[in-house]
Amino acid sequence: MTTWRRTHTCGQLRDEHVGQTVTLTGWVNAYRDHGLGLIFVDLRDRYGLTQLVFDTEDASQSILDIADKLRNEDVVAARGVVRMRDGGPNLKLATGRVEVVVAEVQILSKTVNPPFLPHDDKGELPGEEIRLRNRFIDLRRPRMQQILATRHRVAKVTRDYFDEQGFLEIETPMLCRSTPEGARDFLVPSRLQPGQWYALPQSPQLFKQILMVAGCDRYLQIVRCFRDEDPRADRQAEFTQIDLEMSFIDRDLVLETMEGFAKRLWETAAGVKLPTMQRMTYRDAMDRYGIDRPDTRFGLELVDVSDLAGTTDFKVFTGALAKHRGVVKVIRVPGGAEKLTRKLTDGYSEWVKQFGAGGVPITKVTATGLEAGIGKFIEPIAGALIERTGAQPGDMLLFGADTYAVCSKVLGELRQKIARDLGLIPEGQWNFLWVVDFPMFEFDEKSGRFYALHHPFTAPRADQVEKLMALDPEDHSQANIDLVESIVSDGYDMICNGSEIGGGSIRIHRQDVQSQVFSLLGLSKDEAKQKFSFLLDALSFGAPPHGGIAFGLDRIVMHLCGTDNIRDVIAFPKTQTGADLMSQAPNAVDIAQLKELHVVSTWDPTG
Repeated sequence: MTTWRRTHTCGQLRDEHVGQTVTLTGWVNAYRDHGLGLIFVDLRDRYGLTQLVFDTEDASQSILDIADKLRNEDVVAARGVVRMRDGGPNLKLATGRVEVVVAEVQILSKTVNPPFLPHDDKGELPGEEIRLRNRFIDLRRPRMQQILATRHRVAKVTRDYFDEQGFLEIETPMLCRSTPEGARDFLVPSRLQPGQWYALPQSPQLFKQILMVAGCDRYLQIVRCFRDEDPRADRQAEFTQIDLEMSFIDRDLVLETMEGFAKRLWETAAGVKLPTMQRMTYRDAMDRYGIDRPDTRFGLELVDVSDLAGTTDFKVFTGALAKHRGVVKVIRVPGGAEKLTRKLTDGYSEWVKQFGAGGVPITKVTATGLEAGIGKFIEPIAGALIERTGAQPGDMLLFGADTYAVCSKVLGELRQKIARDLGLIPEGQWNFLWVVDFPMFEFDEKSGRFYALHHPFTAPRADQVEKLMALDPEDHSQANIDLVESIVSDGYDMICNGSEIGGGSIRIHRQDVQSQVFSLLGLSKDEAKQKFSFLLDALSFGAPPHGGIAFGLDRIVMHLCGTDNIRDVIAFPKTQTGADLMSQAPNAVDIAQLKELHVVSTWDPTG
C-alpha cells in the first residue's frame, strides 16, 4: 500500500479539488456499466461516497479490464483526476458535484457473493439474525457507521467535560468479589484458589466509594458492566456505564454537575440546547404518571378519585378501596369517545392483565353526563368526576382500581400505550427531568423482607436519618413495614422522554448508618461483615460525604440515534438468548480446561 496511500476520503472531495490527482480507497458500493468502454463505480468508506469514472479516453485497456471485473463490496484503490460531473450534480451526496476520472486502479481484495449489501436499507435489510451473524458487513452500513461515530462523540464529550470539572479517570477491577446487588452475577472460577470464584462487576459501586474514602475526590470511568439477566430491546448482559462519584458535596451540586454534562452532550451530539431540568418527587411521579420515569411529552395524567369512588356502590371500586392502600384513579382521554374504538378498549382490558389488573372500566362523557361502560353504576358521582378530571363531552374515562402499587403500574403502562396508539408523542422533542426523593425500602410479601429500592449504599435524606436509626429491624408488623417504607432516600434519576438514562444517590458515609441499613435488609452482623467487611472498614477510617451517578452510555446513544434497540448501538451485541452469532459465543470448552479450573458441568444435553 506504500504507493497507494490514500490522499482523501470518499466523503471529502469538493469543487476546490477539481484538477487535483487523488488516491481513494474503499468498497465498491455500486457498479454501472454503460457500455462502449464507460463504467461508473460508487466508492464507499465510512466518510461517504465518491463516483469513479472509467472510460477509454482516460484509462488504458488493462485498467478497463480490471474495472470490468469489479463487483459490489470489492475493496479497491483508485488514482485519478477530480473533475466536475459531466451529467450534472447529485445533490444528495456531499461529493455529488464532482467525480474522479480513474487512471490507475488496484483490487485490494475480492469478495464472495455477500448475504446482503450494506446499502440495503429502509425496509430492504434481512432479519436481525442474519445481520448479527454477518456483523462485519452490517457495520459497513452508513447508518451503523453514524451510530458508532455518535458513540465515539459521547465518550469524547464525557471525558472532556468531566476533565474540566476536575474528575480523574480511574480503572476499577473486572474480577471482583460476588456481592448481592440484585441481578445474577457472571461468575469466573479461580484456578489458583480451587473452589473460589470471582464475579464480573455489575457496577463499580463499592470501588468508587472506596476511592472517595481514599481521597480521590472526583472519579470517572467509562466501564463495562455485566448482569446475568434476560436481555430486552433496551438491555444487554454486558453494557457500558458512565460511572461518576464526587466527595464533599450535597445533592444539588451533584445534580447541577450532571445536568451540565447532559446539556453539553445534547448540544454537541444533537445540536439541541436543553433548558433547566425540572425536579419531580417520586411520589408526585407515581401519583400523576403511575411510573417513576414519566414521559412528560404528552398529557393523560392520572387523577385520584378514591374519595368519590368510595361513595358509590360499584363493587369494583369499593372492593379495591377495602384493600390496604387501595385507590381508584382515572385517565381522561380527550376526544376518546371517537378516537378509542371498541376494539381498542376491549384490547386494553386484556392487555392490562399482564400487570395484575382484571380489566379497564370505562365510560364516555356526554353533554348530559356519563354514558356507556360503567356510567350507570357511578351516575351519582358523574358531575364531581367530570369537574375533577376537567372532562368535556366526547372524552373517555378509563379507570384503575386496586392497591396503589398495582393501580399505578396498570395505568402508568396504559397511559403510554394509549399515547402510542393515538400518536400523541411528539417527534423531535426532548423532555428531561430529575426524579428525586425515592423511598429507601420496599417490602416483598413473598419473601417477607425488605429490599433497597436503589441499592443498599444509598443514604437516607438528611432529615430521615434519625427516624431510620430508631427503626427495629426485627419488627415486621404492618405498622412497622409502613414506617420503614416511608423512609425517603437521597436517590435521584435523570429521565429523558420516559426513559431512565442515569441513576444515582448520595451515599452512606457513616458506618453506623450503613450497618443499620444492612440490618433492615435482613443481613446479620456476621453476614454483613462477611460480604461487606472492606466497605465497613473503610467507612470507619474517615469517609467524606459523597455521592454520584451512573449513566447508561448505550441508552444515551439510543436516544441520540433514534433507535429503541440496544443492539443497534453496540458494535458486537448479544441476542435475546445471550449469544454472539458472529463469534458463536458462548461455546463448549474442553473437559481438560474445566478440570484445570476444578469445575464439573452437571448440564444434561438430553434434558
